[in-house]
Amino acid sequence: MNINSRIERRASESVGDRVRRRRLELGMTQTQLSSLANVNQGYLSSIEKGKANPRKRTLDALAVALDIPQGVLIGGGQDHDAPQPLETRELPLFGSIPAGPPAQSQQQLEMFPVLRHQWSPDYYCLRLSFDSMEPTLKPGDVVLVHYRADVDPLHVQGRICACLVDGEPTLKRVWVEQRGGQNLVILRGDNPRVEPMLIDETHDFAIQGVVTHLVDRVC
Repeated sequence: MNINSRIERRASESVGDRVRRRRLELGMTQTQLSSLANVNQGYLSSIEKGKANPRKRTLDALAVALDIPQGVLIGGGQDHDAPQPLETRELPLFGSIPAGPPAQSQQQLEMFPVLRHQWSPDYYCLRLSFDSMEPTLKPGDVVLVHYRADVDPLHVQGRICACLVDGEPTLKRVWVEQRGGQNLVILRGDNPRVEPMLIDETHDFAIQGVVTHLVDRVC
């Protein structure tokens, strides 16, 4: 098959086709991929067969598990798999969750290049040093974080957030449940060995940002 035919074939693939092709390239079973991405196997099977359209959160998880840019899974025309020149800009890279706006914090490790469309003054990069979000995110991963210190936890249900609890940094999914007529914030990691954290009025709690993308992984 010549290069043009291959490009045309890949351009006509569905998201499910690309997920399946990449999974097979990596020698993974559906069971392995569903476990790695924390996606129900039946739902994954439906995606690969074109019977279900993955939600954004599912696409994010699959892209990370398959070690492939999300844009390649979604597709973008005939050239979506072809190498393209990338325009980048630099954002501050932190090794710990900053307690304040990224522009005002002086503890960044260095500057980190991100694609130009991902750059904004209220974004920063964070290099993970903990395993609470395994297998979705791994120690050493660099993620893009949107600084949103005033966000209501109700508005980021299920999102991975950079938080400060009693001054200690933690990266967890934020959930809100009603108990006893009051909203209780619960922080959960994707790592099943990490116990959930219940945040009540006795804790000094603040969301410092919402994780939007994985931007670098050292394999």
